[in-house]
Amino acid sequence: MNSVILQIAARYIKALLVLFAMIALLRGHNYPGGGFIGGLLAALSVIYYGFAFNVRQVREKLKVNPATYIAIGLFLVVLSFIPSILNQLELMQGVWLKVQIPVLGELKLGTPFLFDMGVFLTVIGVTFLFFFSLTKVE
Repeated sequence: MNSVILQIAARYIKALLVLFAMIALLRGHNYPGGGFIGGLLAALSVIYYGFAFNVRQVREKLKVNPATYIAIGLFLVVLSFIPSILNQLELMQGVWLKVQIPVLGELKLGTPFLFDMGVFLTVIGVTFLFFFSLTKVE
């Protein structure tokens, strides 16, 4: 598409969508839906950029193949199951690790965030795969 207005808007909207994707992902760490909604927003930022410019150029600029996003995401999802299995808890029950950071204080890392990151990357990969297959870009 050759719309100058759409191309200028795409640059700003891309940054905003990525920001909202990160907010949704971090919010979903404690509430449902963060990884899925964040992944859709992150993928939408690239797709909108592809509509404004050229889909083929966007496909070439992607450093990672969409199937790789899916594989890494599914690996993280499966990896999030392991701590609950090792602690003889129910599958997908949250396991938390508390880490002391000198300046920031206590940081709680848990398997729900690992699961959300896996969903986030999987949704990005699947959305890219759908978009590129619909636009017939190899």
